[in-house]
Amino acid sequence: MRLVIAEDAALLRQGLTLLLASNGHEVVEAVADAEQLLRAVAEHRPDLALLDVRMPPTYTDEGLRAALVIRRQQPDTAVLVLSQYVEERYAADLLGGNLDGVGYLLKDRVGEVGEFLDALARVGAGGTVFDPEVVRQILARTRRDTPLRRLAPRELEVLQLMAEGRSNAGIGAELVITERSVEKHINSIFSKLHLPVTTGDNRRVIAVLRYLDGGGPRR
Repeated sequence: MRLVIAEDAALLRQGLTLLLASNGHEVVEAVADAEQLLRAVAEHRPDLALLDVRMPPTYTDEGLRAALVIRRQQPDTAVLVLSQYVEERYAADLLGGNLDGVGYLLKDRVGEVGEFLDALARVGAGGTVFDPEVVRQILARTRRDTPLRRLAPRELEVLQLMAEGRSNAGIGAELVITERSVEKHINSIFSKLHLPVTTGDNRRVIAVLRYLDGGGPRR
């Protein structure tokens, strides 16, 4: 896989470059800020951009705003955010779009190198990977002012796992319930949120997160 890395911490940037190169990936460029990131992605058209949220000059949300630009301008480039923080506003914007090839992981919750490399491969292949804490914080924020208040506690658990990109089988295994029970919860969720039931994990996650992001289904 061909990648561009955007990370302002020089040691981490170099470490990620060496780690990825030693595992068969090609880092075409490693940069320190969002402006260089956008330039590098436009120039190299990589398979994936791996980036931090907070970068120069303000160290607030430059990385996530750049990720949104990449998703609009270079839709064939997957985006994996690897950060210490959950930046709720722009994270919700990122999660509210097309989720093919999108991920958001928290640095201090990535347990091992193999786990990180697996997530990288899944996102690069067009999959969806979200840290549960990222989803939890966005759901907690949106629940206060949306019809999420209508959902039962178990339905909220299922919704969170859906938003992480889990399959019905994965949700059932996590919650120790049958796939049939999962299907019933999902049907109830879509009914309460006035969303059409669709097939395919990514499409249903997109529908849910679009609802959360905009307060209702987009048309």
